[in-house]
Order: sequence, then C-alpha cells, then structure tokens
Amino acid sequence: MSNYQELLAQKAALEKQAADLEKQLQDARRAERSGVIAQIKSLLAEHGLTVADLGLKPGKQAGTGAAPTAGRKVAPKYRNQATGETWTGRGLQPKWVQAAVATGKKLEDFAI
Repeated sequence: MSNYQELLAQKAALEKQAADLEKQLQDARRAERSGVIAQIKSLLAEHGLTVADLGLKPGKQAGTGAAPTAGRKVAPKYRNQATGETWTGRGLQPKWVQAAVATGKKLEDFAI
C-alpha cells in the first residue's frame, strides 16, 4: 500500500503529464487550423470568391447561434416625466414603474 507522500508525488507527475498533453493538443490544433485556413484562402483565390460570397461577415464565426438582432438597443416605451427615466417594457419593471403602479397609476400613463 502506498503512503501519502508517494501518492502526492504520483498525483504531481500525472498533473504534469496532463499539462504536457494539453499543450500538445493545443499545438496540434493550432497547426491543423493554420493548414485549413491556408487551404481555404487558396480555394477562395483560385475561384475568385470573397467572404461575402459565402454569406459570412468578416470577423464573425459561422454558426455562433446568436440571433441577428441580439445585442441591439430597443427604443424605450415608457418614461417617468418627473425624472426622465425610461424603460423599454422588457425584463423586470424598474422600481419607479413598480412604485407608480402600486400607487394606482396605469402603465399606459407613462407610454411615450
């Protein structure tokens, strides 16, 4: 049966081995990726194509899954006339809307 110090030494050796393997994986992926990029560039040049011809936007990754409208600003729909604060109507109601509704005002009273 191994003692604690031997097990710690084995663990350290295995962790070093795992780190070395991870570095090898990253290097192999980097090399493979650069080869694929070179091949794609060659094919694009050979056929006179651009990134736009592929339906891709430069600098964007294909298939990221993000909606085309993701991250866009939404115009506010409600405004607090007293303070000028606004709310788009999406997400949780701001405290000023909650307080106003609690006092009996209607959401439509703040519509822009």
